[in-house]
Amino acid sequence: MTNKKFILGVFEDEEVLLHAIENIRCAGTKIYEVFSPFPVHGIDDVLGIKRSRLPIAAFLYGCGGLAFALWMQIYMMGFDWPMIIGGKPHIALPSFIPVSFELTVFCTAHGMVITFLIVCGLYPRMKVPVLDVRSTDDKFVMAIEVKDGVTDINKVNDLLRSNGAIEVNQKEVEE
Repeated sequence: MTNKKFILGVFEDEEVLLHAIENIRCAGTKIYEVFSPFPVHGIDDVLGIKRSRLPIAAFLYGCGGLAFALWMQIYMMGFDWPMIIGGKPHIALPSFIPVSFELTVFCTAHGMVITFLIVCGLYPRMKVPVLDVRSTDDKFVMAIEVKDGVTDINKVNDLLRSNGAIEVNQKEVEE
């Protein structure tokens, strides 16, 4: 097991946090992660995170669900057990719309959950370290990884404090 060291800057306001992220990135310091009790609009852009490709996966899961629903209904009502209900033909596409919609949503939702968990590495029984428990209540926490011989701890502490951090801590996490 290895240990990682982090310098944690605790912020109270999201606007101060966004400006601090800009200033710290401009100073050349790499931010490991920012933890927030709620989604902050625009934080992805400020952190330089690229747009996700998950919507493409959602579209493909939806197309797969729609194709499966239509195939299933056409096969069941047209070939396996053809029934004439209310004078409609065996393959009546307008009556297939509700089931097609539901299976499209079902396959998209389940596919996205599975894809999201795989992409984020959230597997069953995974232990995720919490760097500061206040990040789930009311504080914003910026984590900067300390690399031995590379990171100047005093410079990072001063940089965080000068950009609005109300508290700066060091934490060691076991991986």
